[in-house]
Amino acid sequence: MKLITNAKIITWEEPNHVLAGQAVLIEGDRIEAIAPEAKLTGEYPEAERIDAGGQYVMPGNICAHTHFYGAFARGLAIPGSAPKDFPEILRKLWWPLDKSLMMEDVRASAEVMLVDAIKHGTTTLIDHHASPNAIDGSLDVIADAVDLSGLRAVLCYEVTDRDGPDKAQAGIQENIRFLGKSSAKGSNGGRVAATFGLHASLTLSEETLEACRQAAPEGVGFHIHVAEHEADEYDSLNKSGSRVVDRLYKHGILGPKTIVAHAIHIDIKEAELLADSGTWVTHQPRSNMNNGVGAAPIEDFLRAGINVGIGTDGFSHTMWEEWKTAYLLHKVWHRDPRRFSGSDAVQIGVHNNAALANKFFPEAQLGKLVPGAFADLIFVDYHPHTPLTEGNLPWQIIFGFNESMITTTVVSGKVLMRDRQLLTLDEEAIAAKARQLAPHVWERYNSFVPN
Repeated sequence: MKLITNAKIITWEEPNHVLAGQAVLIEGDRIEAIAPEAKLTGEYPEAERIDAGGQYVMPGNICAHTHFYGAFARGLAIPGSAPKDFPEILRKLWWPLDKSLMMEDVRASAEVMLVDAIKHGTTTLIDHHASPNAIDGSLDVIADAVDLSGLRAVLCYEVTDRDGPDKAQAGIQENIRFLGKSSAKGSNGGRVAATFGLHASLTLSEETLEACRQAAPEGVGFHIHVAEHEADEYDSLNKSGSRVVDRLYKHGILGPKTIVAHAIHIDIKEAELLADSGTWVTHQPRSNMNNGVGAAPIEDFLRAGINVGIGTDGFSHTMWEEWKTAYLLHKVWHRDPRRFSGSDAVQIGVHNNAALANKFFPEAQLGKLVPGAFADLIFVDYHPHTPLTEGNLPWQIIFGFNESMITTTVVSGKVLMRDRQLLTLDEEAIAAKARQLAPHVWERYNSFVPN
């Protein structure tokens, strides 16, 4: 039992509350009570005290779409001329890189990304993995790293035809095997869940899509990239005579546990299909800007009733940075400072991301600091120089908060970082191991990259 005292509490309820003079009692992996500090300290004198030192205590952030395996892209030089568009980025960077990963690289890339998440207060991550030369058991390797880190994650393997039918089948089997294993809720205490990964329509044949649908157990959703670039739509039209979302709908891929990343270039009918099916769309503005692929019409999606979350696409797990980028991107994209408000950022970044994560971890609420919720919390050392209220908190975050202010990270009641000291992972050793492996990954990458 733990008791957090001397805190300013942000509950992220709807409506939100900012509470002073209250303490948070944690029992096991749940929040047991929030009550006046004097009351709880008197009733639970034996509880382990965690003095928040006047910091803000709030639910941990959630990342709705990421790629741990992209860790070794940092600092990597792409030979030849710079890629001119997103299809070239795939061919010249990502597809040669994922082929270069051996099992030890899979683990190292996960570990450095998990360190990043703990330090930056991201407590739940939905990952999308690829390592075509190290498929079998790759999700176990990542799950073990997640388990040791103490974080919460949803894992899958991306099925694709781009490496041949045998590896497509191996990807299907890796998803099925891990789905079965994760449903057992093993030693990680239910902190690791699974979904079924698909790369994108443009690398999936009709036969493979149907094989995935047939293989997936009842009630399991999918995690797939959709219309990140126009090429995905043109490829789908050429293959099937349908646009991407229509094609996925025909194959039974859409649904309330399916995650569609990006959806930048879909049309109105595709948006209606996503809304009607309850499918989730995730927005990754930093990645979209970096790849020059455009800006998804997120406000339109929200108005249309689409479930919209926000992820990083493998960028650093600094979720407030992602909010800020979305806040600015849509203003400049539309040349209208009224577009994409702070309230929109909170809707997708807090409430919608939590609702999505709860699809995979339904035992208790995520994203809210209320009794009965999972004890996934962060401490933020923020000293506002104007009054911070429930009403202006979104803009305080966008213009004031940054991830360097996070001092403590707690998941399922376990302290993973206290006063900026990591307790479950050894950052120095993990970084050193990754630096040792990176030159070999890059050497293999250069053997795979097309001229």
